[in-house]
Amino acid sequence: MDMKILFVCTGNAYRSPFAEALLKKLRPDLDVESAGLQVAIPIAKETQDYLKKLKAEQYLKSYPESLDEKNLWVYDVIVAMQPRHKSAVLRKCPECENLIVVWNIEDPYYEEKDVAEKIYINIEDKVKQLAKSL
Repeated sequence: MDMKILFVCTGNAYRSPFAEALLKKLRPDLDVESAGLQVAIPIAKETQDYLKKLKAEQYLKSYPESLDEKNLWVYDVIVAMQPRHKSAVLRKCPECENLIVVWNIEDPYYEEKDVAEKIYINIEDKVKQLAKSL
């Protein structure tokens, strides 16, 4: 059975779908998904553009998904972008505590383009490390 990985952020529009697509490209042997706490907007154009640069846009899902739709106990690793995302996972699945890793990555939604780009690069680096470690 494939190892299951879940990335969690706020809207499932920037950070988590980006990380999901990139890990799918790097490790096609893994079962990778992403979700958000409050899905409100479509997946961001910036996410699509950045994935194009990395030749990974074909791995991007077509729409955001809610954390509420996920059976959290089926994952082997849950990556929370910020501590509040970890808290949201724990409210739904207290027994998932040992599966959660927090990356402490700010939401690029409100940031200037150069700061947002640094955030994507940070996620890219962390995904590469994760891909090697699994």
